Amino acid sequence: MTKTYRIGQIVPSSNITMETEIPAMLTARQLIRPEERFTFHSARMRMKHVTKEELAAMDAQSDRCALELSDARVDVLGYACLVAIMSMGHGYHRESQKRLHQVTAENNAPAPIVTSAGALVEALEVMKAKRIAVVAPYMKPLTKMVIDYIQAEGVEVVTHRALEISDNLKVAAHDPANLPGIVAELDTSDVDAIVLSACVQMPSLPSVAKVEAMTGKPTLTAAIATTYQMLKALDLEPVVPGAGALLSGAY
Repeated sequence: MTKTYRIGQIVPSSNITMETEIPAMLTARQLIRPEERFTFHSARMRMKHVTKEELAAMDAQSDRCALELSDARVDVLGYACLVAIMSMGHGYHRESQKRLHQVTAENNAPAPIVTSAGALVEALEVMKAKRIAVVAPYMKPLTKMVIDYIQAEGVEVVTHRALEISDNLKVAAHDPANLPGIVAELDTSDVDAIVLSACVQMPSLPSVAKVEAMTGKPTLTAAIATTYQMLKALDLEPVVPGAGALLSGAY
């Protein structure tokens, strides 16, 4: 018997990647779990430039988006902007998840909430990764904020690269084929895992397997971590073919 799950996503208005990569992963999953089907539903928060000011203004719209998606009775709701959460202060993903869940509950449609920020932190814990390398598209001050947030959760960022792209559409236009070369310039010999994209807007899925093969290190992205936590929230085994170590079934 086929079961259909409704996947809700709160996305920045200029984000075009989460509605590409998460459906790609969950569609690939249907090859090994043919009894499952997924439909995808989004609500948007205005944001064009990745600056602290625009991110804070955008985050204020997340309650409205959660309410709109709960009207569709989605089964899980993902907040698809890692840096927006991380720029609001250490541990903010817990506050955001609790508040947005309350919004859905008050609409008589309680849904589990996954934030990409919380998903990444929780995935690193699942992988027992204490020392990591990070690639991020952000300007240096925002990248430092992301690193500080991750380190406040007990994970050391040993090496990183900030690509310094502030226009969010230009982040989406970054070629994922460039990522293995960027990682090759970092010293990853002493890390437990590589975060290939600490941003759900920077495409990365096509390069994950290559980076794992090249470095011998488990490699994840914010989108992969979000998919892992969405599947867990749906009480489904977190397995997706071709999506790196985290979704291999090893965890």
